Amino acid sequence: MSNELKGVVFNIVHGSFVDGYGIRTTVFLKGCPLRCKWCCNPEGQKFEPELKYTKALCTACMKCVPACPEGALYADEADPDGKIAVDRAKCVNCMKCVEACPYGALEQFGRYYTVDELFDIVRRDMRYYKSSGGGVTLGGGEATAQADFALAFIRKCKENLIHTAVDTCGYTVSEKAFQVLSEADLLLYDLKGMDPERHARNTGKSNELILSNLKRLDAMGIPSIIRLPLIPGYTDSGDEIEKTAQFLSTLRNLDRVDLMNYHEYGKPKYEQIGLDYTLNLTPLTDERLAEITGIFNKYAIKTQIGG
Repeated sequence: MSNELKGVVFNIVHGSFVDGYGIRTTVFLKGCPLRCKWCCNPEGQKFEPELKYTKALCTACMKCVPACPEGALYADEADPDGKIAVDRAKCVNCMKCVEACPYGALEQFGRYYTVDELFDIVRRDMRYYKSSGGGVTLGGGEATAQADFALAFIRKCKENLIHTAVDTCGYTVSEKAFQVLSEADLLLYDLKGMDPERHARNTGKSNELILSNLKRLDAMGIPSIIRLPLIPGYTDSGDEIEKTAQFLSTLRNLDRVDLMNYHEYGKPKYEQIGLDYTLNLTPLTDERLAEITGIFNKYAIKTQIGG
């Protein structure tokens, strides 16, 4: 079965130190049920491969234009260098333009792997896992959104004694998706606010299922690292932080809380896939981070800045 199952992966990072214990290989799966306003991996939202256009690499050679069967590429008259533009309404992600582009301006975000193909890639880092206590982390997007593939891949890793972690938003829509989380050795669990209505405005979904899943998984004895994105004006209010700390203080298998300060590292990717980046925020100061750390310390919860 693992020879037939295929999943869509948009990135593989070797030698990660921020996605769990030790040295890890992090695999990013496409597809996510949330639409967080601050998403730093927008290329992971859709389930299918999609066209990536890096305008800075375009030389206006125009070789891609006739290669597109849908007429989605054209010379941008508003661009002083006459570089191409992409009509996303016409683009069907056939990737024929990628084959025609000699300079890497047009690329593909996401490709299909079988479980065995993906495992053959991560197993090459086995010596680093063994020497550092590391392993493989599944992220996204949302790993549980490709539940069959993710579960088969996790089991393949565990059969070969590789430690597995799943970076998740916790919003599962099936028991199979929940099983992906329950069979992981470690959870990197995102919490994006305690107020359900505010959570829905910020991410597109309420948080009731996310919180109930976390309590259920904790009761099963699965260790977790909570990842708390601190987005100014969205998730960083004193009331939200206090309620989050209160809730997390009830968990028995919480390792620590990672305080993820706002950044714009993912901003260029919005333009690459034809989306607008709507936030214009300033990261929290060191003083404010210290205040938030103090709130968690009050509940005897260990924190770490960043992942």
